[in-house]
Amino acid sequence: MTIRTTFAAFGLALGLAAQPVFAADINWDMANEYNDTSIHAEGDKVFAAKLSELTGGAIAITHHFGGSIGFKSKDQLDAVGDGALPIADTYVGPLGGIDAMFLLPSLPFLAKTPAEARKLFDAARSDYDAVFATNNQKLLWASPWPPSGIWGKKPVADASALAGLKIRTYDANGTITLQEAQAAPIQLSWADVVPQLSTGGIDAVLTSAEAGANAKFWEHLDHFTEVNYAMPLNMIHINLDTWNDLSPEYQAAVMEAAKAAEDHVWNAVVSRVGKNYADMGAAGMTVVTDVDPAFLASLQDAGEKARAEWLENTGGKGQAILDAYFAN
Repeated sequence: MTIRTTFAAFGLALGLAAQPVFAADINWDMANEYNDTSIHAEGDKVFAAKLSELTGGAIAITHHFGGSIGFKSKDQLDAVGDGALPIADTYVGPLGGIDAMFLLPSLPFLAKTPAEARKLFDAARSDYDAVFATNNQKLLWASPWPPSGIWGKKPVADASALAGLKIRTYDANGTITLQEAQAAPIQLSWADVVPQLSTGGIDAVLTSAEAGANAKFWEHLDHFTEVNYAMPLNMIHINLDTWNDLSPEYQAAVMEAAKAAEDHVWNAVVSRVGKNYADMGAAGMTVVTDVDPAFLASLQDAGEKARAEWLENTGGKGQAILDAYFAN
């Protein structure tokens, strides 16, 4: 840290601490469709705690996990842009119909490790910033999911197990890929997954061990097959009018708190799979990690249509992002 930035940080802390705060001056409701034990909820809590610390309690956040405020991820971009919500933590895959950039993180078998997912996000960060700005919002940080696998009533480790399988997907990329692989995919918001499992509307779920463990999928399913399909992202975004109404000192505090949350989730995701697998084993789940490479190769081939459609929809911008991602 340079002398200049040290003095700037000291000045921000001193300036905010000097303001007597007896109750929050600003209160934000923050939406998140996922459970309060998820990695994304952890990031939200880190953000809120750090922001309260930096502002002397002047900005307070009320968390609404599990979709409890009434918005699903697919609704949250419009809700934040319109000002119905000041801030939200949103899985961006369902927003692919608004802008194809939101389908980049879940392109099948493109980014399968935390390092790859972070590199892909960094390659596209300026484009994400532009998309959110167009929708009257500011992107604060991105929060990764651990790699997606297949939850089912039996191992899904070969083509015959996948054929005709009624499986939930989380966005258009998954739907296209699994249709190409001869499954019967159904795209569902997260809030609708457990009810569909309970009624037999679906027999399997494409999602991470993290998501399924948080929702206790072992009450309905007993196998998880590790295929490392993709590492999708949640993104945390704030209404631009709300942002612009903040003082420069509070804006700096928001960005510092966002950096703390971002660092937390990207560090945490590295060890998350091991913890998830331990929890699943304790609940009686069978985790299948020895998957035939030929089956994985066939899934990768099935994903080619989704990758090609994304490039067609994004044109030169999309190709430039992929070129940057594959560079070095």
